[in-house]
Amino acid sequence: MSVLVFVEGYNGEVKKSSLEAASYGSQVAKALGTDAKAVAIGEVKEEALAALGAQGISKVLYDHDDRLHNFVAEAYLKVIAQAAAQESAKVIVFSNTNVGAALGSRLAVRLNGSLATNVTQLPEISGDSFTVTRGVFSGKAFAQVKLTSDVKLIAVKKNTIEILNDAGTTAAVEPFSTGLSDADFAAAPKETVLQETDGVLLQEAEIVVSGGRGLKGPENWHLVEDLAKALGAATACSKPVSDQDWRPHSEHVGQTGITISPNLYIAIGISGAIQHLAGVNSSKVIVVINKDPEAPFFKAADYGIVGDAFEVVPKLIEAAKALDR
Repeated sequence: MSVLVFVEGYNGEVKKSSLEAASYGSQVAKALGTDAKAVAIGEVKEEALAALGAQGISKVLYDHDDRLHNFVAEAYLKVIAQAAAQESAKVIVFSNTNVGAALGSRLAVRLNGSLATNVTQLPEISGDSFTVTRGVFSGKAFAQVKLTSDVKLIAVKKNTIEILNDAGTTAAVEPFSTGLSDADFAAAPKETVLQETDGVLLQEAEIVVSGGRGLKGPENWHLVEDLAKALGAATACSKPVSDQDWRPHSEHVGQTGITISPNLYIAIGISGAIQHLAGVNSSKVIVVINKDPEAPFFKAADYGIVGDAFEVVPKLIEAAKALDR
C-alpha cells in the first residue's frame, strides 16, 4: 500500500498547490509507515518532478503524452486510476483546484472510494479510518469528516499546508503510459484559459491585486497593473467589472468566478459583496482600499484604508518600488 499524489504542472514547473499536496501526502504516508509516490501528467520538466523529493516523494510516474498538455477529464482520470492500481495506492491526494474538483468525484466513483474536498489539516488516523477537517460555507466554518472506505481521496485546500524543504533529496522519475486512445480525448476542450500576470498564475499567486467599479473605467486599470508589477503579484477583478467588459472573465474572482487563497489580497474600489467575499475570504491577509467607510469589505479586512484610490494607490506603488532599491 502507498499514498499517491496527483501533481499538476504549468509552464513546465510543478504548481505551488501541488507542492503543498505532495507535502501533505508524504506526511500522511509517514504516519501510515509507507511511501508517498506521485503521478504527473502533461508538460512538466523532469528536474521539477525530481525536486518533489524535497516534499518526501520517493517516485514520480510521468505520462508526458502530448495530448495531455491540456486538461481532458476522461484521459486524466484513466492515467491516475491506473497509476493508483499499479502502486496499490489506498490514499490519493491532490490539490483542491479546478482540475482537482473535476477529477475528485469521478475518481471516487471509479475507485469506489470516499472523498473529502477543501481539506485544511492532516488527518487523524484511527485504524482504517481518517478524520479530516475541511472548510465549508465558503470558508466561514469547518467540518470534520470521517473517511472509512478502503480507498480515500483527499483534495487539499490551497495555501493551508506548509511546503517541506528536504534539500538534497530527489525523487526517481519513471515513464508511465496507459495506452490512451482517441476515445479518451473525445471530450477534449478546444481551449484552456488560465489568467496570469507577468508569468504569475492567478490561481497560484501569493499576492493578488484586484479592482472594482471604484476605478471608474478600464482606462484607470493601470493602477492595478502597476501595483501588481511592483509587488510581483497577479491581477484580478470583481464580477461587475468583468460583466462590463473592463476586464476578461478569466480575472473574475468570487462565488461565480475563481476562488483564490493568496497570502495577500489587495482590493481596490471593491465594496465587498458576499458573493465576492466567497471567492477571496481564504486569503491570509486582506487589505481594502475604499473611499466609503461603510463599505462591507472593511468588516472582513485585516487592514483598511479609507481614501480615494486615485490618491492612495500611486503612493503604494512608489513605496513598493522603493523596496527593491
